[in-house]
Amino acid sequence: MSDTPKFEVIDRRKMKADEERESRETAAPEAITPVPEPGAGPQLVVNESSREAAAKEADAHAAGQDREQAPEMPPPPTAAESTEQKAAYDASSKRLEDLIRAQNPAMGAPPQVGFEHLVQQFYVTAMIQMGAGAQEGQRPQIDILGARGTIDLLGVLAEKTRGNLSEAEDRTLQSVLFDARMAFLELTSMINVQGVQAPPPPPPGKR
Repeated sequence: MSDTPKFEVIDRRKMKADEERESRETAAPEAITPVPEPGAGPQLVVNESSREAAAKEADAHAAGQDREQAPEMPPPPTAAESTEQKAAYDASSKRLEDLIRAQNPAMGAPPQVGFEHLVQQFYVTAMIQMGAGAQEGQRPQIDILGARGTIDLLGVLAEKTRGNLSEAEDRTLQSVLFDARMAFLELTSMINVQGVQAPPPPPPGKR
């Protein structure tokens, strides 16, 4: 008998393949990735945690876009700041008035600005935009869209001040608004009539 030891060569690649096959067979069902059937299109598998994270990211992105689109308003001034600014404004206005009066001694004191001045300012602006005040012989410049915007501002003023005006102030505002709207209706009706073109004349011989 020979004392030379005998060696047996083992193919460890086959053993490793067998171990991997057994591991796959004994794995939990939820850990196995489903294999799509032949001919089926690509499938996207999204778990609940990924879906929630994507939804949160989309909401955050939309909120960021809203913040970018809407300009951030500064905080309102405090009561002390408003009082201080009003005092500085009155003092500056008084200095300006004194300078003008020094150059024009005969000029009287300017009238106190009131609510009726605001209403009249809107009214005059709307009428000028509708062509009033043009010099004789000149074609009036009409800004019909601007006039509509000014009249709408008068309407907003009437709506927001409802119940907070005196009887005289409310009567002035309602009268001015009614007159401005009537002028607008007359002007737009003229524009419609002038905008309609006459039909072309019939061809010769068919009169």
